[in-house]
Amino acid sequence: MAQKPSIPKGTRDFNPVEASRRNYIFDTIRNVFKEFGYAPIETPAMENLSTLLGKYGEEGDRLLFKILNSGDSFVPLAGKVPADPAGVDSNALSLMVCEKGLRYDLTVPFARFVVQHQNELTFPFKRYQIQPVWRADRPQKGRYREFFQCDADVIGSDALYNEFEMIQLVDAVFNRFGIRVLLKINNRKVLAGIAEVMGYPDRLTDITVAMDKFDKNGLDGVREELLEKGITPEGLSRLEPLLLFKGITTSKIAFLTRLFEEGGSEIGLKGVEEMKWLFSLVERVGVSQPVELDLSLARGLNYYTGAIFEVKAQDFAIGSICGGGRYDDLTGIFGLKNMSGVGISFGADRIYDVLLGLDKFPGEVINAPRLVFFNLGEEEAAEALAYMKKLRDAGVACELYPDALKLKKQFDYATRRGVQQVVIIGREELTNKQVTVKDLLTGEQQTIEGQGFLNMFGVPV
Repeated sequence: MAQKPSIPKGTRDFNPVEASRRNYIFDTIRNVFKEFGYAPIETPAMENLSTLLGKYGEEGDRLLFKILNSGDSFVPLAGKVPADPAGVDSNALSLMVCEKGLRYDLTVPFARFVVQHQNELTFPFKRYQIQPVWRADRPQKGRYREFFQCDADVIGSDALYNEFEMIQLVDAVFNRFGIRVLLKINNRKVLAGIAEVMGYPDRLTDITVAMDKFDKNGLDGVREELLEKGITPEGLSRLEPLLLFKGITTSKIAFLTRLFEEGGSEIGLKGVEEMKWLFSLVERVGVSQPVELDLSLARGLNYYTGAIFEVKAQDFAIGSICGGGRYDDLTGIFGLKNMSGVGISFGADRIYDVLLGLDKFPGEVINAPRLVFFNLGEEEAAEALAYMKKLRDAGVACELYPDALKLKKQFDYATRRGVQQVVIIGREELTNKQVTVKDLLTGEQQTIEGQGFLNMFGVPV
C-alpha cells in the first residue's frame, strides 16, 4: 500500500472555503493600501544570501531557509569535511553549497528592489506587497514556516507624517475586519537611550532581542538572558523599572524624559520628542483603535532606527498580528545612502485565525456560484448555457452541472457547494420559454418566463 502523501511541517493546504476567506483578507488589505496611494510590486521567492544574511540579527540568520546550488552542489566540500564532523562550522559549510535563500520578510527584498530600480522610481515611493515568506521556525499554533505578509512602505522621506499614516492603515484595516486591536508603539532611539543609561551603548541588539521576549518570558526571562550575555545587575536595575512601569502615555513620556536627562542621553531624548509629536497627532486627528506607548516593545530586527509598531488582537489569544517601524538606512547596505523609510506588515495567516476564532468572516465569502443550472439533457443544457452567457456578462456567477444525472444527485451537489438557488429547465420549460427557480434555503419554487428570470438578476432586455 502506497504511503499517504504529506506536506512539510509548518505549511498548510487550503480548501476552497479557506482559500476564499484568505482572498477576502488579501482583498480587504489591498483595497486599503490602494486608497492610501500605495502601488503594488512583487519580488522573487528567493534572494541571494548576500542580500539576506546579517539583516535580521543572529537569530534571524539561523531561521533562513537556504537553497542548495544546482548541479553537484557538494563538489566545493571535497577534502574540507573531516571524518569527525564534531566542531565543524556548519554555517561556513552551508555557504559553500548555498548561494540563495527563501526570503525571510518583504522589507529587505524591498530595500534591494529600491536600490536596483532607483532610476525608475519616483520618491517618496509608496509600495505595497502581498506575498509569502519563509522562516525555519518551530511550528506551533499561530506560527508557521510558510506564511503571507501584506506590507506597505513609504521610502525616500523621513517625515513623521509617514509614521502616522502607518497608524491610520492599521486603524482602517482592522475596522473593516471588525476586529478590536491594540496598537503598541515604541522608538528605537528610546531603546538606544535605555542602552546608554544602562551603561551598554554598544549592546543594543542584545538588549532589544531580550526585551522583545518580555511578553513571553516575563521579567525573570529577560533578566536571565541578559545576565548570560554579560549585562551586570547594576545595568539591569536601570532597565527593570522601565519594563514594569505602568501608566498613561503622558506619564511614560515624562518618566523617560527624566531618565534620559539624568543619564545625559541625547538619542533617547530625540526618541522621546518623536513619540510626543506622534501621539499629539493621534490625539488631534483621532483613530478608532486604541494606541499606547509600550516601553517593553523592542522588535528585535537590526534595521529599525525610529518608531516601531506592534498590533495585538484584544479578544483573541494569539501573538502579534501586525508590526513594523522606521528604518533610516536599510538601502545603505546595498550602496544607496540617506534613503529613509517606514513600513507596516500585516500577518495574513494570524489575521485569518483571529477572524475564524471570532466568527468575523462574512457569509458571502464562501466561494460558491450564485446559481447552478441542472442538466436534464442535451437540448435543455444548450438552453441553460444561453441563459448563463447573459448572466455571466452581467457579472452573475453561475455554472451548469456537467452530467445529465438524476435530480437528487444534482440537488446534493448544489447543497454541498453552498448554492442558494438552482435553475431547472426541463422539456416543459424548454417548450414554453420558461425556467424553474428553486431556493434551497426556503424551499420556495417558482416557474417564470425567461426574460423575467433574467430581469431578476439585472440582465437588460
